[in-house]
Amino acid sequence: MKTYYLAIDIGASSGRHILGSMEDGKMVLEEIYRFPNGMIERDGHLVWDTEELFREVMAGIRKCKELGKIPRYVGLDTWGVDYVLLNADGEMIGPAYGYRDTRNDGMEEEVFSRVPEKELYYRTGIQRIKFNTVFQLMADRLQVPERLEKAETFLMIPDYFNYLLTGKACVEYTAASTTELLDPEAKDWDRELIRRLGYPEKIFGEIGLPGTVLGPFSEKTAEEAGFSSEVILVASHDTGSAVAAVPSNEDTVYISSGTWSLMGVERAEADCSEKSRLLNFTNEGGYEYRFRYLKNIMGLWMIQSVRKELKAQGLDLSYDEICKGAAKETISSIVPVNDDRFMMPASMIEEIKACLRESGQEVPESPYAVAAVVYNSLAMCYKETIEGIEEITGKKYDHINVVGGGSNAAYLNEVTANTTGRTVYAGPGEATAIGNMAVQMIRDGVFKSLSEARRCIYDSFGIGVFRPEV
Repeated sequence: MKTYYLAIDIGASSGRHILGSMEDGKMVLEEIYRFPNGMIERDGHLVWDTEELFREVMAGIRKCKELGKIPRYVGLDTWGVDYVLLNADGEMIGPAYGYRDTRNDGMEEEVFSRVPEKELYYRTGIQRIKFNTVFQLMADRLQVPERLEKAETFLMIPDYFNYLLTGKACVEYTAASTTELLDPEAKDWDRELIRRLGYPEKIFGEIGLPGTVLGPFSEKTAEEAGFSSEVILVASHDTGSAVAAVPSNEDTVYISSGTWSLMGVERAEADCSEKSRLLNFTNEGGYEYRFRYLKNIMGLWMIQSVRKELKAQGLDLSYDEICKGAAKETISSIVPVNDDRFMMPASMIEEIKACLRESGQEVPESPYAVAAVVYNSLAMCYKETIEGIEEITGKKYDHINVVGGGSNAAYLNEVTANTTGRTVYAGPGEATAIGNMAVQMIRDGVFKSLSEARRCIYDSFGIGVFRPEV
């Protein structure tokens, strides 16, 4: 009888339930449910609709029952940095704020007045980004202090959904590493740091590792689902799962390409040096205590925003159409994709044009030219990032593995190969779900190690090759 594994992968723009199994020595995927996601505005803030998201989680789980394919394990991953607070009764206190909300403005300075920026990096090794959890919690402390006063439990978003599935509260390691509150050597909460920032130490509880079985569905969940499965901690930060699915056992540069582009390498130890800080690299946790030494790059958020604007104007283009149209353009203008002005502009298209006018560059006239500017700018940022990685590590990398949805953007792969001068290996597209599933399969004995799982991933899914033009 075939054994199934369910990966629930919730990204910033959509979620999906994917069943996995093994056939003839290869991993086979079956997407059984998909749903939209996005921040909503509530009481003047951007928040996540966690109630609706969990309804979708359960709807996808029920689909397994309808299909007669009951998974042995269920693993769930989402984006990082965002969190929920629970009271003594295990109920959410206020909303789950979204990382793009403006409440984070000015919180970096508040944190640095208590813990200097250099020290914070030395202690945590995490890249400075205004929406990191450490800054969001300061917004709670200063703007809505009653949230922290009532809080008994802190959970990251995937941990909260696992809690709803099982009734057990546990923070998963890779997600916890995105908070900028974790000690990368001890691989546990930096409690001195937490105390100095004035956050209640008691709310930061147990940290669990990927591969840990959290437990079966709660009675309520099992009744609603029509069956029970074991919930397992995967690399629940979606990038952690995506990196686990990089189909290479070589020392390689990867890009987990989606709403964000996460570009980096795997390392055995964190690099919290001043040089690393100045180059703005981060040391996030990975499977088996590997460190994802990477840089957060704005990614396809800009293309997603452009497409949404065009659709509102009556031009409904697929991502493939946008990519193919951009490939025919000759514009060479570049924007700094990581600039805060592109985080949540009123109009992404107009913000791109304004930026180019200010810098004296050619301004795109067509939607495809706008897209070409974004793709070219991403590729230039990738080039600068890989050069920074080589400077830090002292190694030369001759290829880049692109995984995730962005690996399907052929023109972006082409321009990345040409701009960086490296061969680009593209795929698999469903890397996050595959990495999620790989951890489940390792726990179940299907694979003996991550290296073995990666070899299977390479053999199971088509990998595109894009070589730089000579």
